[in-house]
Amino acid sequence: MPLTRLYRAGELAAQGFPIAQVSDHLADPGSTVWFDLVRPTPDELHAVSEELGLHPLAVEDALTEHQRPKIDRYATHLFVTAYAVRLDVQTGELTKATVNAFVTPKALVTIRPDESFDIDEVTNRWDLLPQLAKHGVAYLLHGLIDYVVDTLSDASEALDEQIEDLEDALFDDRPTRSRDMQRRTYELRKSLVRLRHVVVPTQELVDGLRREGRSFDETMEPYYEDVYDHARRAVERTDTLRELVSTILETQLTLRGNRLNVIMKQVTSWAAIIAVPTAVTGFYGQNVPYPGFGHLSGFIVSSAVIAVLSVTLYLLFRRRDWL
Repeated sequence: MPLTRLYRAGELAAQGFPIAQVSDHLADPGSTVWFDLVRPTPDELHAVSEELGLHPLAVEDALTEHQRPKIDRYATHLFVTAYAVRLDVQTGELTKATVNAFVTPKALVTIRPDESFDIDEVTNRWDLLPQLAKHGVAYLLHGLIDYVVDTLSDASEALDEQIEDLEDALFDDRPTRSRDMQRRTYELRKSLVRLRHVVVPTQELVDGLRREGRSFDETMEPYYEDVYDHARRAVERTDTLRELVSTILETQLTLRGNRLNVIMKQVTSWAAIIAVPTAVTGFYGQNVPYPGFGHLSGFIVSSAVIAVLSVTLYLLFRRRDWL
């Protein structure tokens, strides 16, 4: 079934109708139309462009992948590119889903390069606020952008929780745990960089839509202000988390350096203790007579010297917290 909707006089009048009927509905002065295209061909987009009077550059951008989140203003319409994101809490990997949109005074056209962008969540948001349907395209666009920004907020919150878990495990001395932490920290830091590349331009996008809304539909302005506030908070949280991850990495390096220093002190201390019996037995191993040479008393004296010096060094190193 085609993903289409027709709103008339603030009510959902029809949905799932063929896209070929869109032009007939647009001829009705009181109607607002939405339809969705997944992996459209250039010919299909050009047909839509001729029907809605879209700018060729906007059509070209809709066919181009890896655009940054943006809003382009043309004489008769707006072109919007946005990304919904999702964090895999198991791997720490952040994935993006693209949506492009043509915004005309009476129609919203969403373009998706694949099925990864959950358009059903957008329609659910429209159904949750049916009283706003009378505001037409501004209402439809708000539901779309609100979903996008909420995915950014959810991803930043999930990253916040993951980083809190890293902080809790920061002082775990187990070597395997340390390696897992380093790998996890690297994955989360990479995801934060990707998230920031989406969040910052999305904030600019929402700000642009907020400005457009003042002339597009003043009644919807508070709703766009709310979405902008969510986007701004997502940016602030992302910046804070980036600093926190950097601090965790620096702390990990500092802790590894401190542990290495402790190990070196311990190894050096034990080497000094072992050097005592080596020196004493080496001295008594000379091929010259010495006090107690050839007698049991000499063995007893040398053993006592080894024991006393070794215990003395051990106690001294323990006192200085080297062992």
